[in-house]
Amino acid sequence: MAHVCGLGMGLGAVGRVGAGASVSVSSSHGAGRRARAGVRAPASAKSHSVTLLPGDGIGPEILSVTRDVLVEVGRTKGVEFSFTEALVGGAAIDAAGTPLPAETLEQCRGSDAVLLAAIGGYKWDSNPRELRPETGLLGLRAGLNTFANLRPAIVLPQLADASTLKREVVSGVDIMIIRELTGDVYFGEPKGIEVRDGVRWGFNNMIYSEPEVDRIARVAFDIARKRGKRVCSVDKANVLDVSQLWRDVVTDVHSEFGDVELSHMYVDNAAMQLIRNPKQFDVMVTGNIFGDILSDAASMLTGSLGMLPSASLSDSGPGVFEPVHGSAPDIAGQDLANPLAQILSAAMMCRYGLDEPGVAQVLEDAVDKVLDAGYRTGDIMEQGGNFKQVGCKAMGEAVLKAVQGTL
Repeated sequence: MAHVCGLGMGLGAVGRVGAGASVSVSSSHGAGRRARAGVRAPASAKSHSVTLLPGDGIGPEILSVTRDVLVEVGRTKGVEFSFTEALVGGAAIDAAGTPLPAETLEQCRGSDAVLLAAIGGYKWDSNPRELRPETGLLGLRAGLNTFANLRPAIVLPQLADASTLKREVVSGVDIMIIRELTGDVYFGEPKGIEVRDGVRWGFNNMIYSEPEVDRIARVAFDIARKRGKRVCSVDKANVLDVSQLWRDVVTDVHSEFGDVELSHMYVDNAAMQLIRNPKQFDVMVTGNIFGDILSDAASMLTGSLGMLPSASLSDSGPGVFEPVHGSAPDIAGQDLANPLAQILSAAMMCRYGLDEPGVAQVLEDAVDKVLDAGYRTGDIMEQGGNFKQVGCKAMGEAVLKAVQGTL
């Protein structure tokens, strides 16, 4: 298993690596494994097993489109994908009584990569914590030890005017947020709600160990070496002891990366600076809860959550690749969803999880082509210009045509 702290990445738009570069996250979960669906791959083809987690809301729609695109790109590049669907989130609660069935986790562990769509919805919001869709997602991350979350926030030139901020503020933004994903207040113990002297108290434990901070810091510094060689570590060390430990450990690790510039910023200031002057940032590294908030804030620099992919990597198993946006239950089943973030998440899967940079490049180029051609879903539609508003299926068909060279 190749550790993610040894990433050989040159990251650019939409978290892309330089030409020919790739990341092999696993030696045992990689190219060459036979398809599991009973269809034997041609002797010359590479085969990868991918677990698909459609989840809830718009998840099944965007994942269906992405699957079709992946199959077509694989056909053109001599790569075969063996897909197995499994339940997670609200769909799993309804069908199996739990947000993460044991068989789903086992299926994911045995795959080369996991492609997740979206989970959650109003239907399950009043459920007890153990029966909420988000609990299944946290369990999946912990069960696969996907500790390093890569969330690119890049403003594509075709969509600079789609942002709610001025073009001169967002044009050229290229940020990689590295979020620690398996620690912090989401996983800390003790936690719960209890009654003390007749009054209910809710509590969570914000906790990090030195090794947890050390390994995510190394990921950030290694990625920065392939980018602008600048890391901003975000914490709240002025009031939180756990953040003081975070800052101390990141500073210690930095002594081994003298070619990378390190700065520190309190999380409240970082949130403001992301809106005020986002181009000052190259790589940002932070803990789980701060990263959750800041990555969503940074995503809106691009104009829409519907354009942003993410990768969650492990040093001991398959990664999970998913769009940043949620399940959007209000538009589910109406053919209104934007599938591009899901397609770009598949591209990240091919680069970082499957060591297939050629497939990833075709996917990314196809997305560029459909945007250049003026195709827009409702969330990124602009007034004026030669734009064509389309739905989820039509956007997927446009990407397929771009892959085939017929767009």
